Amino acid sequence: MTIYKSDLIQVLTERGYMHQCTDLEGLDAKAASGCITGYIGFDATANSLHVGNLISIMMLRRMQQTGHRPIVLMGGGTTKVGDPSGKDEMRSLIEDKTISANIASIQSIFDQFLNFGTGSADAILVNNAEWLDNLHYIAFLRDIGRHFTINRMLTMDSVKIRLEREQPLTFLEFNYMILQGYDFVELHKRYECALQLGGSDQWGNIVQGTDLGRRLLDADLFGFTSPLITTASGAKMGKTANGAIWLKPERLSPYEYYQFWRNADDADVGRFLKLFTDLSLAEIKKLEKLGGSEVNDAKKILALEATTLLHGHQAADNAATTSQQTFEQGGAGDNLPSIELPLTDLSSGIAILALLQRAGFASSNGEARRLIRGGGAKINGNKIEDESLTVDRQFLSGGIIKISAGKKRHAIVRVS
Repeated sequence: MTIYKSDLIQVLTERGYMHQCTDLEGLDAKAASGCITGYIGFDATANSLHVGNLISIMMLRRMQQTGHRPIVLMGGGTTKVGDPSGKDEMRSLIEDKTISANIASIQSIFDQFLNFGTGSADAILVNNAEWLDNLHYIAFLRDIGRHFTINRMLTMDSVKIRLEREQPLTFLEFNYMILQGYDFVELHKRYECALQLGGSDQWGNIVQGTDLGRRLLDADLFGFTSPLITTASGAKMGKTANGAIWLKPERLSPYEYYQFWRNADDADVGRFLKLFTDLSLAEIKKLEKLGGSEVNDAKKILALEATTLLHGHQAADNAATTSQQTFEQGGAGDNLPSIELPLTDLSSGIAILALLQRAGFASSNGEARRLIRGGGAKINGNKIEDESLTVDRQFLSGGIIKISAGKKRHAIVRVS
């Protein structure tokens, strides 16, 4: 294993965050010589980030843990344009008031992972609308746009892939990489920021920013990207049949978040422990040696540690207890996702197809039927055989009804 001069690069590489760097030796030397400032940008396209953003958040956390200052850059300006990276079509345009509300909602997520303040290594949160909203178009084209060639922009994956698929790329989106490069320049001028981190799909945009800083400011800037995180099955991290794994508890309960990690593939556990928890490498090495049924102990630790980082000890402990009650003791844990049904609905009866949809286990009658036909739908632990079943008061057990889809998805129906 390569030994680096700086704790920052040592940690980023040995825990699996390293994919590309514009000048690894130079960045290592700079990080070893003192505190550096680095940033990652997050567009506010929703009121929550999702688990796909987690590796970026963890890289900022690793920066702070090794004595450096992280900047969380919220894209109040760039969200109005939309990053074309990895997209087949233009994002829907979002109103300013919605972007502001999304940013306000997202901020609390970072509080769980970073310490904000005025110290040399304290994180700061910045909104790029501060400078992008006030740009003068002609002056910007003349002073900044002249440093970007169409030839090079056409080679960027975010542009090239869209064109190869013969999908339209608007002039608005085409400007995104220029705005992102300009963000780096502004952050260097305002905060002496010297490092931009991001996912591998941002490599082209990041390199444009380091080049722009050199041309405009004669600044020595660095870019660092993490690999695309996929599961052992090859699926993109966080893409599930049930939708995104959100980081806000209002959109995904701590129990459901815990279960996401608890259900990780055996082959992913060691890697995910390095990337998404603070466990030491020595502890992780021991857990990686577990085989057979013992790997479930490592999965429980992964789930508990990851959930604690985001939701805190109490919520993580509750989620672990609920999981144990549900899967190991055959009960219905108190913190399972629940849906409320009016007593009148249960008195007259509700179709099982509708109930499965209300619980989020199916999106249509047809999908609910397929779930039943496949033997995956259960009520109070009993397999549902009849697609025309009507659920009424006789199914109440201890004042609740437990419905399930497969072995790992459960919900509680409560009567109000």
